[in-house]
Amino acid sequence: MKNTLLFILFAVNSLVSVNSVWAKRPNIIVIMTDDQGIGDFGFANNSLAETPNLDALYEGGVHLEQFYVSPVCSPTRACLMTGRYNYRTRCIDTYLGRSMMDTNEITIAEVLGAAGYRTGIFGKWHLGDNYPLRAVDQGFEESLIHKGGGLAQPSEPRENGRRYTDAILFHNGNQVQSKGYCTDVYFDAAIEFANKASADGDPFFAYIPTNAPHGPFHDVPQELYEHYKQKDFSSIMVRDLNEKQRQAENDKLARIFAMITNVDQNIGRLIKALKSAGQLDNTMIVYLNDNGPNSARYVNGHRGSKATVLEGGVRSPLIVQWPSSIKPGTASNQVGAHIDLLPTIAEACGVKLAKGHEVDGMSLLTALTGEQRRTVERTLVIQSHRGNQPTRFHNFLIRKGDYKLVHPSGFGKESFEGEPQFELYNVVKDPSESNNLIGKEPKLARQLADLYEQWFDDVSSTRKDNYAPPRIVLGSQHDPIGVLTRQDWRDGTWASAANGHWLVSVDSAGAYNVKLVYDAAKTDESVKLEFGRSVIEDESSAGADELVFENVQLVPGPQKVQATLTQGDKSRGPYQIIVTKVK
Repeated sequence: MKNTLLFILFAVNSLVSVNSVWAKRPNIIVIMTDDQGIGDFGFANNSLAETPNLDALYEGGVHLEQFYVSPVCSPTRACLMTGRYNYRTRCIDTYLGRSMMDTNEITIAEVLGAAGYRTGIFGKWHLGDNYPLRAVDQGFEESLIHKGGGLAQPSEPRENGRRYTDAILFHNGNQVQSKGYCTDVYFDAAIEFANKASADGDPFFAYIPTNAPHGPFHDVPQELYEHYKQKDFSSIMVRDLNEKQRQAENDKLARIFAMITNVDQNIGRLIKALKSAGQLDNTMIVYLNDNGPNSARYVNGHRGSKATVLEGGVRSPLIVQWPSSIKPGTASNQVGAHIDLLPTIAEACGVKLAKGHEVDGMSLLTALTGEQRRTVERTLVIQSHRGNQPTRFHNFLIRKGDYKLVHPSGFGKESFEGEPQFELYNVVKDPSESNNLIGKEPKLARQLADLYEQWFDDVSSTRKDNYAPPRIVLGSQHDPIGVLTRQDWRDGTWASAANGHWLVSVDSAGAYNVKLVYDAAKTDESVKLEFGRSVIEDESSAGADELVFENVQLVPGPQKVQATLTQGDKSRGPYQIIVTKVK
């Protein structure tokens, strides 16, 4: 079905003369930072934040005053890529196999690529690390990314050593050694990509989702950190802290804002490069955050932070600069969301979606260009929490008109106990969500709850086994070395003593080498590998940190994979399993 829709899209858009229209089509750059809050900018009245280039982008373009994202990262990325609610895409969480997006989803890269655009991603994908889930499998012809949800996570190669500087990255699926701070590397690659596309006369789509300022914060731009640690961040801390805690939080914020200003500096470099190439006027630059801030701090008059469904956790700036088509310094009160970016960008590029290509978002183009005569009232739902499948009414919000019904029951829980404790706010008059209207407007609250239930039933019935994870494909010619990491195993945690299993599909029968990578133990351990119906056992000597099972005969089809290292009454899983077809 996906290939059919892409063929129709290509055919429809090929009917338009390349010379007459494509030459006028804008380049598209989407920049999305990771765990940066709505208050982390100079333009957001934060005098501690040094973001001159983003401030200039804000003043030089248009911004939406009411723009929503999901409270955590992978769901936002799935919504942005597809224009659809992430609960339709199988991406429902951030790890443990729950952040992989269904391969039948059509991404914005596939839409623009079929219409003649060069497509590239530089930074954080977080929708699947293995074939056919990678960015290179989902429409991006150029890809320079880290794996999983970030550097210094279990998805990275062990030899990276949690580095942000000189990090091991993946270029078009192949492991590469980078040089420099990761954000600088991403922007260097994006600028090179844009310059090459421009030199070739091709329109381009560059997606730059940085992993900054996501933690950990041990490896940040040093000069900027030295600068920021001289500042007192007490004015943007929102928790009561003792002096020792305050000093630790101050240091953490100095590191976070060093990362933020580094992103800002790179945006300045990018804009300068576009000017030099004569491409700035014809380039639509879109900027947003993926969720709220990664600590309890200033959120510009709102309440909440990352993972919450209060406004501070789900509001993001949306800044769009397009000099040839957007009047600078304008604002729109249209309510928008991450699901709107695909239809908005497609319309800006003159690309018609194929018949049968359904999206949940709406185009915001007239709101951005100032042609919209009145705002469009809409119903918008955001929900996110841990677990293998969503729970009705758990950690959700529904926004319609000026009103928001919310149940902030906690992202970290898989469900909640008892009846939902709804809260109702007029978020236009009460952006800080301090005046709960649930007792005064019970009829409105019930209407919004009913609309939410209709939405929940709809998105949950998108496909059969709607919340089952996609399977990782091993042994494919497109990805001959499959790496299984804790990012995608099921039922475990990331803890070093944890274990879990992977759901895979073997592409072709044959002999495979299966290498287990793990932290060395001080004593001998017994090792058991379960791969489908095969069970193989061996020993790992004290001090060993890997073990290879050679010439394991695998059969094609869906299988479960698990490895267990045991010493006495203690057992654990490996750091990673590397599966290579040998014949």
